[in-house]
Amino acid sequence: MVSEFFLSPLSEDHARIIITWRYDPPYDLYDLSEKDLAGFLNPDYSYHQVLDSKGDLAGYCCFGLDAQVPGGEYSQNGPEVLDIGVGMKPGLTGRGYGTTFVANILDYGRNTYNPEVFRATIASFNQRSLKTFQNLGFTIKGSFIRELARIEFYQLEKPAKEY
Repeated sequence: MVSEFFLSPLSEDHARIIITWRYDPPYDLYDLSEKDLAGFLNPDYSYHQVLDSKGDLAGYCCFGLDAQVPGGEYSQNGPEVLDIGVGMKPGLTGRGYGTTFVANILDYGRNTYNPEVFRATIASFNQRSLKTFQNLGFTIKGSFIRELARIEFYQLEKPAKEY
């Protein structure tokens, strides 16, 4: 089992690989296409590649604006909140890597952005991801329906200092 993952800014080559990944239903909501490439490469969205200990692409993440799902409440009254979004290579999902994968992303996010609170927005059907984040100490703070897709999402938070 992989015990550590490493993050670096997302390269165009890895972004082009990620947009070809296909997930089994209902996770196919996360399938991407060529139109997503520009967003991946936009430095304002802070996309990073996540590599395993062998240097192989294991997934990606983003910090900030692009980790927010349209329809959610993202006003920042109070502590500095860092939104995080994650995506794991389809062949690695459901194999027990999630906690280590997300923990490494949180470490990087805390060390790079120094937030007071982490926030993740996760589709309610995505029980694997919800379980992973809850195992890392995140709690559900609210929910909303994304009107375009009619899918319920949960917003989870965790104080950054607790990790």
